[in-house]
Amino acid sequence: MSLDMAVNLDALRPGFTDDPYSVLKSLRESGPVHRVETLGVPMWLVTRYPDVRAALDNPLLSSHGSALAEPLRGHPHFASWWFGDLSDHMMNSDEPDHTRLRRAVSSELTPRRIAALRPRVEQLAASLADSFVEAGSCDLIADFAAPLPITVIMELLGVPAVDQENFRYWADVVTGLADGDAASAREETSGYLHDLVTHKRTSGDDDLIGALARATGDAALSDRELASLSFLLLVAGYTTAVDLVGNGALALLRHPEQLELLQRSSSLLPGAIEEFLRFDGPTSHLLRFAAQPLTIGGVQIPAGDVVLLSLASAEHDGNRYPRADQLNIERADRQHLAFGHGIHFCLGAPLARLQGEVAFRTLLDRCAGLALDPAQPLGWRVSLGSRGLRTLPVTFRTKPTMPLDEQATIKVPKPM
Repeated sequence: MSLDMAVNLDALRPGFTDDPYSVLKSLRESGPVHRVETLGVPMWLVTRYPDVRAALDNPLLSSHGSALAEPLRGHPHFASWWFGDLSDHMMNSDEPDHTRLRRAVSSELTPRRIAALRPRVEQLAASLADSFVEAGSCDLIADFAAPLPITVIMELLGVPAVDQENFRYWADVVTGLADGDAASAREETSGYLHDLVTHKRTSGDDDLIGALARATGDAALSDRELASLSFLLLVAGYTTAVDLVGNGALALLRHPEQLELLQRSSSLLPGAIEEFLRFDGPTSHLLRFAAQPLTIGGVQIPAGDVVLLSLASAEHDGNRYPRADQLNIERADRQHLAFGHGIHFCLGAPLARLQGEVAFRTLLDRCAGLALDPAQPLGWRVSLGSRGLRTLPVTFRTKPTMPLDEQATIKVPKPM
């Protein structure tokens, strides 16, 4: 397909975010790779599961934005992520830097550390539910799905309580969960994270940034690398958990027979989490750059070109998943790509799964008759790389629960 025949994939228009799957299905069925243009940038869109999975682990496709992302330089949507002062993180790196950065993080973000967070996550989820269950309605994003992970992340990173209100506001604006000047919020976040890293170098704090700041030898990170890593954990960790809960809840509400099945058998919840990630996962597209000429799906891609890997399309590939467009919480095939594949597989996947499991278990235990509020519209975030809700108004009936005096009351920071 020649460039002048490129498909205009306006992936940031609200209509596409509301329902990308019909557009992607048409492209996927007509061919594995398409020349598209989005945000005025020409790129190659990869649509089918086997090609996307292989591309995620192909060393000829680079993640190193500063080296190969010249077509994106100066573009307001891409420039800050690929060229800004918070861009020196794992998602933007290739070997050998990627292995060095990942090893440093994995040495501290261990399975044991994540598992130890479960009581706190359960405590926060219960406290948040306490704040809205008696009302019989809530915005599931603003009242539950967002404050839960942002609080966990702030405590994991070691953001002091006095700073958490401002920090959450910046995070909400940067990620599109709230309106505001994203460029200013990102600048404020950058300044704060660099100052926080400087403080953690000598504080002795037993949190993730503190531990990484004191690391030596091969695990030692520069101030810029550590601030960039903190930003990556903030943005990726926050939106992934919000979208897992929000998109998963919406999927259940639109498939009431699946919601009823899950309510009858809570043992299906771990599998349901994996199906939510496949069916409408948080990450919809990933950018890569052709370090050398390569072939994907029989299509020749020149060196230096931008490649857009459509996880959203791959996860609905009917040649991989029978009845791929249907939600099936009992689906046996759980080899989805929601957390990536290969060297860039998401280190935070266990934490996202933990928070998703606790969140859904809390909702199932506390809210009966969960349904969309017909009087309130849904609101979507508009993004090329992720797909998630800004608002999800629901109604429900309150289930009996333990006396409130037996539950810890947690004060969760609110955005400004």
